[in-house]
Amino acid sequence: MLIASALMFVDQRFTRMENVRAQMSMVVAPIQWVVGVPSRFLDWGSLAFSDQQALVDENQRLREQILTLSHRGQQMENLTKENAELRQLLDAAEQRDIPSMTAELLSLDNDPFSHQMVVDRGHRHGAYVGQPVIDATGLVGQVTAVSAYSSRVLLLADASHALPVQVSRNGLRFIVQGAGRYGRVNVLHVPNTADIREGDLLTTSGLAGRFPPGYPVARVTEVDHDPGQPFAKVTAEPMAQLKRSRHFLLLSPPPQVSPDEQQWDDTLRVSVDALRSVHQVVNPDDTSFSQEVP
Repeated sequence: MLIASALMFVDQRFTRMENVRAQMSMVVAPIQWVVGVPSRFLDWGSLAFSDQQALVDENQRLREQILTLSHRGQQMENLTKENAELRQLLDAAEQRDIPSMTAELLSLDNDPFSHQMVVDRGHRHGAYVGQPVIDATGLVGQVTAVSAYSSRVLLLADASHALPVQVSRNGLRFIVQGAGRYGRVNVLHVPNTADIREGDLLTTSGLAGRFPPGYPVARVTEVDHDPGQPFAKVTAEPMAQLKRSRHFLLLSPPPQVSPDEQQWDDTLRVSVDALRSVHQVVNPDDTSFSQEVP
């Protein structure tokens, strides 16, 4: 108990234990993989011995989904072309695809007061602390610790997790914080006069540069207006399947450049080009300026 208490104190006060934890995670990674083997074997067995009629019905549903998604894909292609033309008219920046990599669930945290999980991607695969994690339906959370072959992810439902969001219907911006339960998050500091309703979709706003904008986060389930309080009580349900998803995407959004930095870079570039042009006119035979100034 004394040794454990000492280790917890050192881990809380100093950062040298992070390397030790990372090395220990490398040792535990094979054990986590072995523990997941029975689950994968049962999944394979249930698929191998499934009823033929169930497979036929599932195949029919998948065919219908393919037709539906194909129809939506055709509409999205037209909308993409129209969006590109409008952006060109407005001289807006082009939205680029965000690189990502797949990950699979290794284990869930058994602590009832903590909502975390471990996935099978580490810094050897390109994972890093602060990396956003999504599933097929919405935002899951972010990476908080990375070892060689695995990463620990703090889920959206954890009480210590918060992120900026916006209402997709009108663009109002708020903060969403986990409520300590998988099926609920709290929307903080919502004025009683704010235009937010049940059913509104909350998406990432892109503020602070951690999460890229436009990803579904939660859907508002309850709005309680108390005339005696300055803020309304708003709760929402996460869009991600936090209790059922096994496969995830780890996003790698490019670093954002502030408008001031971009404007300064453009101004500096124009100034250097102007100085280089003047120098060539005055001293056409001297090329030292062009070589020294990048």
